[in-house]
Amino acid sequence: MRRFAVVLTCGLMATAAAQQVQVEFWHTYGDAKRGGWIQQKVEEFNKSRPNIKVVAQAKGNYEGVFQASILAARQGKPPALVQLSEAGSQLAIDSGIFQPISSIGKVNYSDYIKPVINYYTVQGKIYSLPFNSSSPVLYINKTLAEKAGIKLNSLPDTFGKISAACKKIKASGIEAKCITFQVDSWLMEQWVAEQGEVFVNNDNGRKGRATESNLTSEALKKAVRWMKSLNDDGMYTYTGKFEDAEGSQAIFVNQKAVFLIASTSRIGNITSDAKKNGFNVAVGQYPIPDGTTRNGVVISGGSLWVTQEIPDEVAEAAREFALFLTSSSNMVDWHKLTGYYPVRNSSVQLLKKEGWLEKGAAQAVAFNQLLRTKVNSATAGALFGSFYEVRKEVEQTLQRVLQGADIDKSLSDLKQKSDRIIKDYNANF
Repeated sequence: MRRFAVVLTCGLMATAAAQQVQVEFWHTYGDAKRGGWIQQKVEEFNKSRPNIKVVAQAKGNYEGVFQASILAARQGKPPALVQLSEAGSQLAIDSGIFQPISSIGKVNYSDYIKPVINYYTVQGKIYSLPFNSSSPVLYINKTLAEKAGIKLNSLPDTFGKISAACKKIKASGIEAKCITFQVDSWLMEQWVAEQGEVFVNNDNGRKGRATESNLTSEALKKAVRWMKSLNDDGMYTYTGKFEDAEGSQAIFVNQKAVFLIASTSRIGNITSDAKKNGFNVAVGQYPIPDGTTRNGVVISGGSLWVTQEIPDEVAEAAREFALFLTSSSNMVDWHKLTGYYPVRNSSVQLLKKEGWLEKGAAQAVAFNQLLRTKVNSATAGALFGSFYEVRKEVEQTLQRVLQGADIDKSLSDLKQKSDRIIKDYNANF
């Protein structure tokens, strides 16, 4: 009898194992802090759902994850769930290896914050679930600002106000530049959106495939002129590298600059490093050109995509894990750990109940900036397949301008190059 029970138990275990669905999840976080959190959530999920086994693996940066996914799909072994950058969304759609997550069963996605889910909604379909979402804000070294005689009862939120503060900083004689931020197309895209302008045509690629850029717009020129004027007056500093967010952060936390423009995802690390280095930080809204009506920011960061050539039960399990990872409570934890926005309205309510978003808190500034964002083509963000290539062209142009090149001619040349890149990409479709 005992032998029969053992055989029966083993048989049931084998049946359960055979029925278990495996979900391969590829992400970008190789660090212990964020990667460790993901692994912890994977283990929680697997324990609560014995019929599903999620296996998470860090695969490098966004482009690395995307390329590895394409290669795996061509070999007939795609991962089920993939974390990709917002700028790679059209590229992901065009690759043909992903399916809209909204097409997998019936799920109500109304709890996801509208300006966030808006980025990943294309022609009425939600292609991916937002996960690590952020936008830029202004960081201020309160200690240095006060030494320079800058009153911070009202934080500067326009180009003009920051430039005025820069003059005071320069005149004060303190050993720090006024402001630092990376040479990055991402910041220019945000300034264009804040002014209600699109980055590419066809409503930012939302109503049809983008066929040309909008890189000679007055909105972009205002941002480039401001950046150049700060640099020409000796008030701006950066590392000399493109997209070097870590380098700009290091300049700021080592008190080599009074102001920093950087992602909201860095709030935790920046405030922590500042405390170690003996100064206090204030966080303000993303500064915009004078006389501009604030339109809002474009959501940035990564989202979770389900691949296409996988069994239905695997796709459903991948979607279930994506929903779990972005659940109300998990997004609260993720936000506290990293500074990324929790992407659900219910998560914001939980944080408010906890008193986490007290008035004047750094996180509250970031949240309010996001929640006040208007939902339109500009803040939906640009959608086109050659985004990465065009970004590189933008950054090279910005560097040439900082070195003395004429703005109008540089942007005209940039538009011509970018339009050619877009045309060459579109020729494949």
